[in-house]
Amino acid sequence: MNEHVMDRAYRPAGLDHAEQGVLGKPITRVEGPAKVSGAADYAYEHAPANTAFAAIVGAPVGSGRVTSIDASAAEAMPGVIAVIHGDPRMPAGSANSRAMPKLGTDLIFHYGQPVAIVVAEDQAIAREAAALVRVETESGRDRFDSRAAPVERDHGIGFLPTIDKGDLDAALAASAVVLDESYTTPIHFPAALEPHATTAWWEGDKLIVKSSNQVIGAARTTIATALGIDADRVRVLAPFVGGGFGGKTGVGPELVLAAIAAERIGRPVKVALPRRDTAYLVHHRSDTVQRIRIGCDADGHISAFAHESVAAQNDDGEFLEPVPFGSLPLYAGKVRRFRTDLARVDLPATGAVRAPGEAIGTFAVEGAMDELAERLGLDPIELRRRNEPETDPLSGKPFSTRRMLDCYEEGARRFGWPATLPKPGSVRDGDWLIGIGMAASLRGNFTVNAQARVRLEADGRAVVETDMTDIGTGTYTILAQVAGEMLGLPIERVDVRLGDTDLPPSAGSGGSFGAGSAGSAVVLACEEILAALALRMNAAPEDLRLKDGCVTAAGRSVSLADLLRGDTLEAIGKTAPGAESKRTSQASHGAQFVEVAVNRVSGEVRVRRMVGVFDVGRVLNAKTAANQIIGGMVWGIAYALSEDAVIDTRTGRFVNPDFGEYHVAVNADVPQIEVHFIEEVDTSANPVGAKGVGELGISGAGAAVVNAIYNATGVRVRDMPVRSTSCSRVCRRSDEATFSDGNDRWLKTTPSCPRRAPGRASRWRSRP
Repeated sequence: MNEHVMDRAYRPAGLDHAEQGVLGKPITRVEGPAKVSGAADYAYEHAPANTAFAAIVGAPVGSGRVTSIDASAAEAMPGVIAVIHGDPRMPAGSANSRAMPKLGTDLIFHYGQPVAIVVAEDQAIAREAAALVRVETESGRDRFDSRAAPVERDHGIGFLPTIDKGDLDAALAASAVVLDESYTTPIHFPAALEPHATTAWWEGDKLIVKSSNQVIGAARTTIATALGIDADRVRVLAPFVGGGFGGKTGVGPELVLAAIAAERIGRPVKVALPRRDTAYLVHHRSDTVQRIRIGCDADGHISAFAHESVAAQNDDGEFLEPVPFGSLPLYAGKVRRFRTDLARVDLPATGAVRAPGEAIGTFAVEGAMDELAERLGLDPIELRRRNEPETDPLSGKPFSTRRMLDCYEEGARRFGWPATLPKPGSVRDGDWLIGIGMAASLRGNFTVNAQARVRLEADGRAVVETDMTDIGTGTYTILAQVAGEMLGLPIERVDVRLGDTDLPPSAGSGGSFGAGSAGSAVVLACEEILAALALRMNAAPEDLRLKDGCVTAAGRSVSLADLLRGDTLEAIGKTAPGAESKRTSQASHGAQFVEVAVNRVSGEVRVRRMVGVFDVGRVLNAKTAANQIIGGMVWGIAYALSEDAVIDTRTGRFVNPDFGEYHVAVNADVPQIEVHFIEEVDTSANPVGAKGVGELGISGAGAAVVNAIYNATGVRVRDMPVRSTSCSRVCRRSDEATFSDGNDRWLKTTPSCPRRAPGRASRWRSRP
């Protein structure tokens, strides 16, 4: 077994000398045909014989205690098999990123908390019967408004500690220019398309669950703990997951309830959360209040930087939104303060959702940088250039790779960023005011424990096995590409098996660490196989050349099948963080550029185009990487303009818990988006040289939209999402808006795509 503990910069010989040419190529997802044809088997679609269906009964109030449950009417309904309540193993509260809430308690942490489960012969009967269960409660504290809750500073939860470096007050007092502004963001739902669902059944004393879950190894342990059984009696299957976005990293209550119900009735049971229940039984991103203070000299060199926030959590939760996570190493400045305080509420748990920290922290940080640049009379890019750190400003560690300046330069070139930014509110296209904006992107990079088994079959095919999941990110394809490149095999000769806890363990999909970690485990397993092939060729591993199923060394070329002579070769690669990850500061970087149009009468905002340039180390698949980045940029549009989960602070209920009223971005909202990569293999990050991609695209995207809105209108919005009523303030001065700001340094030209309304997307060009 190979184990890479990152105690040195690591460049695998197999990738150095690879000749197959599949790694990095924009290969279409190998599992795509199964998904579009319906052959892919998702959690709720799995149908063992004699399966029963279940529906969850939720608490009718937002806080307090359950005093009694009357299930008689439900039990009398034809087709009802059982109504289960009072089991000490039943989960209370919603799932969050630490795994499971408390079990078997009568305390109510939030509205909709599971208090019973109804099992019936079909789904309609189960749901109808669940509505007949009567739950009596006594009242509680009803803390439903996080903005009105007391703020706790010494709360002891979350993984990001308070950071204080230097005397902030003194540094701000000594600064020539000080910015001090507050920004807010609302609650966000994970909003995965596939329902949170589980099909559970028992085979003797062993539990099998097919579940929509991102991290099945951790899920296995959590389920076993909840049920009071050994982990080796639990098998979790998740070969296909229809999106997760953090909401499926923990074990949802529906999974444990399905297992309890299946045990009780002696039949398979399946549960799928209705969309409106998902708001209560799946964690969400906390709303936040963020204060940014930046002190700098007259030339814009930052000396003091503070990012202080308040986020919410219920009494059962241990996660706290790491709001400043993306801003820790982003800009220079010797004096620094980063802290997140806590507001306790009686609401569903908050947890990791779509780039926890960076997605919303960048709204404040990148908005503040835009405001500071204006006060200083600097271009927003120039301010960022002047504050690009040479080493990590907190730890002093060298960066493994950091191409942020290149991302600014290349992004500005591709977008057509002008030499002089037009005056806010000065550019008009009919009734539409046009503006441009930009923001930096950063996502910390991690390599985590992961294992993969690679087997080279006697016929020269390869099989890759790991319990890693594919949540739509392309895991099947990129692992096939890594193995194919290492072993010299076309992609169609590599089979990848995922999503089964009987396979070697990985850390699953989440945190943007999946591809780099699982891919590195595949590299290390392949290296062991290459060493065995080298022995058969009487050559050193680095002298092997593998392509199209043939091995060449010392002028001799042999097919893999002939070289194996009926044998199989198998190895397990294992990767884990080590000294190298501690020696360097590692992150993925990027720059995002946006053009918007704002209607001067209605305040309606339309994003007309976006350009992003990103540094993610080795690009494992150009198509899937770009897909993920584009998805993040689309989230940025939605976060900036529409996503807002609203709580009725009288009851603790969500006003808009479904896609009908919680508005994610749809096709009509998404403009022309360009994604480009500046590729530099990061040999310090992991054996495959790749850094995180999945959550980088959302970082800074929304901030770039908001900065562009300001440039279009002159209205600075600090409370997300931006509403048309915020922008409509421009109506009062719309007659002052002109096509040019009069400095005669820029032109508006039209690109080749005329389809984007309103008018045509414009490009900003400096005049020679």
